[in-house]
Amino acid sequence: MVSNSLSLFRWGNRPKRDDMRWNFVSIVLFLVFAVLGVAWTAASNRPLPAIVGIILGYVLAQSPRIAQQWEKGVVLRFGRFVGMRGPGLYWIVPFIDTVTMWIDQRIITTSFGAEETLTSDTVPVTVDAVLFWMVFDPEKAALEVQDYQSAVSWAAQTALRDIIGRTSLTDLLRGREKIEGELQKLIDERCTPWGVTVQSVEMRDVVIPASLQDAMSREAQASREKEARVILGQAEVEIAKLFQEASVSYHDNPTALHLRAMNMLYEGLKEKGALMLVPSSAVESMGMGGLLGAAATRQQTITNTNDAV
Repeated sequence: MVSNSLSLFRWGNRPKRDDMRWNFVSIVLFLVFAVLGVAWTAASNRPLPAIVGIILGYVLAQSPRIAQQWEKGVVLRFGRFVGMRGPGLYWIVPFIDTVTMWIDQRIITTSFGAEETLTSDTVPVTVDAVLFWMVFDPEKAALEVQDYQSAVSWAAQTALRDIIGRTSLTDLLRGREKIEGELQKLIDERCTPWGVTVQSVEMRDVVIPASLQDAMSREAQASREKEARVILGQAEVEIAKLFQEASVSYHDNPTALHLRAMNMLYEGLKEKGALMLVPSSAVESMGMGGLLGAAATRQQTITNTNDAV
């Protein structure tokens, strides 16, 4: 998948060569000289002025060129670099100067990736990323490298493999921002001599083998279960300490213990059909016999009323 995308990138977005760009100024020049030649021929009854006018108009029509706002043209004179032209209207010497390439100075996005690359802990991963870059020096991009777009793409791919090879899987998954910063710095160092600067790098996806994903899922589940058991044990310890403190308070204050027992009995009897077992020793020590009898009578009354309904 990555190789196919790189192939499309290399051949689909190659710098455009001079394709004899005719524009409004070229057409006007050609028509003016052609009309003047034809008019001279009509006035003198000789065909030579018309031929000369058409040929001269055609030659001069090759001189004006128009570059878009975001691009510059590389002009060579007899094969030697004479300068960058554009944006807007500029002129060249016909048949002597040639515009061999148009350099796009807008921000360009390039998708690249690394398939089945081993991390520092020998885990195979597939990483997809996007590179945002632009040409800041069109002269270097035209003269220092054969195809700067392909060079940037390959530099990004090799830099990504280099970063993955010295990064562990954990750091790759958790520290994306740090890795993106290192990757941007590395690619920028390689591309700066070509007149290219890297704006940013963003990792889109990190794919690991399915078997490893299952193992990591089980590991995470076991870790969460361990944490849950530890939290439950800590809660039990805290509850035991609180019960110990409460027992000291109830030991020194029988009235508080009696009120607590009555409250527990009330809470238990609020539910319909509730059954509460109270030790006889607690009944005798707290004088709850009459209270329990009244509670039982009340519970029986409620049950009979419900049955009658």
